[in-house]
Amino acid sequence: MTTSTSKVHVGVIGAGWWATTNHIPQLAARPDVELVSVCALGRDKLGRIQSKFGFRHATEDYEELLDQPLDAVVVSTPHHLHYRQATAALRKGLHVLCEKPMTLDAAEAWHLVHLARANSRHLLIPYGWNYKPFVKTAADMLNDGAVGTVEFALCHMASPWKSFLDPRMRVMSQWENELSAPDPATWQVKENGGGFAHGQVTHSAGLLFRLTGLRAVDVSCRMGSPNRDVDEYNAAHFTFNNGGLGVISGAANLVDDDKFQVDLRIFGSEGVLLIDMERERMEVRRHDGKHHTESIPEGLGAYSCEAPPRRFIDLIQGNGENESPGEVGAATVELIQAMFVSARQNGAVVPIKDFSDPRTTRDHFDR
Repeated sequence: MTTSTSKVHVGVIGAGWWATTNHIPQLAARPDVELVSVCALGRDKLGRIQSKFGFRHATEDYEELLDQPLDAVVVSTPHHLHYRQATAALRKGLHVLCEKPMTLDAAEAWHLVHLARANSRHLLIPYGWNYKPFVKTAADMLNDGAVGTVEFALCHMASPWKSFLDPRMRVMSQWENELSAPDPATWQVKENGGGFAHGQVTHSAGLLFRLTGLRAVDVSCRMGSPNRDVDEYNAAHFTFNNGGLGVISGAANLVDDDKFQVDLRIFGSEGVLLIDMERERMEVRRHDGKHHTESIPEGLGAYSCEAPPRRFIDLIQGNGENESPGEVGAATVELIQAMFVSARQNGAVVPIKDFSDPRTTRDHFDR
């Protein structure tokens, strides 16, 4: 078992645009991490990645990577491949950081949660906003009853994501890199989990479920795709498992390089929590007058994902808190999967099957 004084031996499955932009550079910068193996398709590209970041081993076969002496893996492949590869890693006894959406299927997502628990391994889904200091403050305040029982929540996200759905496939300038570009097959193909819900709403939903600790039990949804084969707009309402109501929406059509909009309002029996990433606001307003306004440094509301891979290593070494565990990722998957089902049925209310009981999930996979 890795201790706080030894290096964490890491493999990376899927060294595409986001892994080479964020995850691998963050891990390579840590002296307590050894980058053992990297898996990607294309020998030339693989060689460049291996050389730049100093991986000891490189392969196009993820099963060969998993045979290396590892403590942990990063799974950053196209969405529809996450489950198979994360399952294999957990069964090898490895800690797993799995990109979002962690899977496209709720039963598979909860199966990963159960595997991680059974093997006493960390499973982290890298939702960057969950790691902002003011979000941690908000979570602590909610846990202490700042708004009382959650009765209603509004969760909206918009971003310049239309560029990812364009045939020319552009990315925001701060996330360009010379090693790899985004793969259109990941973001623009329905069967692979393309579109705005899987690409972006997963972030805001992951924040909502992290803060409330709740899950959805049913949902009614409409999706808009005026210019693409995949969804660009999402509008849904749902019921929480405590009986409260929720509204979640998404839009891909912000102007290039505009600030991301994430607007979260959680109404409870004692007050309301307001978080606005674009305007960098976090406030609690209580009926008893005990209000709280957080001071947020300029720029801190912007999306960043440096913290999750760093925290992943800390967790393996016995330090820190997982702000985006598999349970949060699975709650997000089950909501978004049901949103798609409802949208195909013209907004019909769709119940969400509960796979959080390992016996239920086992039954599902035994069929």
